[in-house]
Order: sequence, then structure tokens, then C-alpha cells
Amino acid sequence: MSRARLLTIPPKPPVLRARVGERRPLRVQGRLSWRDSSGTLRSISVLTRNASEHDVLVECLTPARIPLYRLVHIELELLGPPLLDPVPASLRQGRVLAAVYRMSSPSRTTGTPREYALRLLVEPCRIGRPVPLPAVASN
Repeated sequence: MSRARLLTIPPKPPVLRARVGERRPLRVQGRLSWRDSSGTLRSISVLTRNASEHDVLVECLTPARIPLYRLVHIELELLGPPLLDPVPASLRQGRVLAAVYRMSSPSRTTGTPREYALRLLVEPCRIGRPVPLPAVASN
């Protein structure tokens, strides 16, 4: 008679994902454009929900099906001077390249997602002062 061993697997710890930047509520109209799988240029009007220096959540004003991880361009309609407008600096550059990394569940009426989360493909800004290089001894 053989004895069976009972293996217990400990539960996985929860995955903690820290946000890259602080999201702030932002309601600005804009335009989203991308090329579909056939190469046709598509564009829709969007309304931002919130934004940070590295990502933005947009709500589509017309139904659109954008695949996950599709590269898109986002351009916001900026109204005021930079000091009074809460738009992050990375979105003030005009057209910004971004990737779709999350979408809401499809709407019952249209069958397409209503919201898309976009990761902005911008160079991260470095905070802090430059570190001096060590002096090299000369012979």
C-alpha cells in the first residue's frame, strides 16, 4: 500500500501595481487617430476623463473598435494658457503617440468599448539634479 502525499501550494501574493504618475481629473475634447489592419486611417472624437504625464483615459464620443496594443495618436484641443490649463506637459506637444493598453467592457447597444486607457509613448522626465562624474586621475 502506498501513501499519497498531499501537496499544498501557498496562495500567490497580490500583485501591487504602482501608478507611473498621479492621475488628475481632466475633461478636454480631443481627437484620436490610428491605422486599422488594412492601413486605412481612422479617427474619432474623444473626451478625456483623467490624465497623468504618462497615460490618459479617454471616452469615445462615437462608437469605435480599437484593438488592444494598437498605436494611436492623440491630440487635445487646448483652450487656455499653459499656466491656467491642467493638461499635463506631455499632452501639450500636439499629436502624441500612444498605445492602447486597457479598454472597458463592450457596450450593450454598440458592442464596442466606450473607454480606452492609453499609455503615452513619451520620454520620461527625470526629476532631480545631475550626478557629477568622479574625477579621473591623470598621470
